[in-house]
Amino acid sequence: MSIAPKQAKPADARTSTEPQEAFVRFRGVSKSFGALQSLRQIDLALYEGRCAALLGPNGAGKTTLIRIVTGLLAPTSGSVRFQGLAPGADPRALIGYLPQHPAFYGWMSGSEFVRYAGRLCGLSKREAAARGTELLERVGLGAAAGKRRIGGYSGGMKQRLGLAQALMHRPKLLVLDEPVSALDPVGRRDVMDLLRELKQETTILFSTHVLHDAEELCDDVILLQEGGISISGAIGDIRGLHRTPALTLEVEDNRPARMQLGEWLSGLSHPSIASAALLPGEYAVKLQVRDADEARIYVLRQVLERGLPLAKLEIGHASLEDIFLKAVDAP
Repeated sequence: MSIAPKQAKPADARTSTEPQEAFVRFRGVSKSFGALQSLRQIDLALYEGRCAALLGPNGAGKTTLIRIVTGLLAPTSGSVRFQGLAPGADPRALIGYLPQHPAFYGWMSGSEFVRYAGRLCGLSKREAAARGTELLERVGLGAAAGKRRIGGYSGGMKQRLGLAQALMHRPKLLVLDEPVSALDPVGRRDVMDLLRELKQETTILFSTHVLHDAEELCDDVILLQEGGISISGAIGDIRGLHRTPALTLEVEDNRPARMQLGEWLSGLSHPSIASAALLPGEYAVKLQVRDADEARIYVLRQVLERGLPLAKLEIGHASLEDIFLKAVDAP
């Protein structure tokens, strides 16, 4: 089950902050592999100068959509058009692509690889060398790392190198498939900061399972479910459509407090509370509520009556993760 389409913003709807013409437009795109239909009737627009998050559970069709927009797969039906290109023209010169698992020549150094990528993109030898040096510094692979063989790189270093090669020819569309999946927390923060800068230079399509990253970085959201679009549009508009109040209650981090919280949660029943779920760690619970004021009074009364060792009580609204879980019917 997915959230009803009439509640979601249409895939090609515009807000007042969006440009008038889509940079990339999907019309009726479907893709089948034999009897398996991976994508079905995708109508979608990507707008210039914006970052769109591509979300969805495993098997939803994200990788297939990415391979179609990058020209690695042809759709079974429908079309993908790029602004300024004639129908049938090759758009690959406009696209920079970082797959989830980039492949490299392990015997090359990082510097040699980006220069090689630049030459393949049509840069002169001098341009490729200068651009490669600039980008290696920008992605956090300085001169020393650039001289090392790629075979000795960590997974995070390879991800950074892949981002550098994707940017060599200054693409108008940067397509990233799980770009921070191999990075440690410091590396993830560095790359997220870089992507925030790149938003000012190019259009980004960003596939991720980390919903916090999508919420932090992206302007638009595309949620795929079973090969079709469940929700799409500007992230602010989506939050507005699904802006349900929420309370997060956290108790002290010890075994007795967790047991008290679990006992209270097992018997929780009140008209103001729509749903409740334990958060990872089992010492906090998130309540989706119908009436924030009524729910707050009820929860505070319960804390006092039951002697729950309260550590924190927050009142907010549904996050992108809450919307995602509702859309895909996750428990």
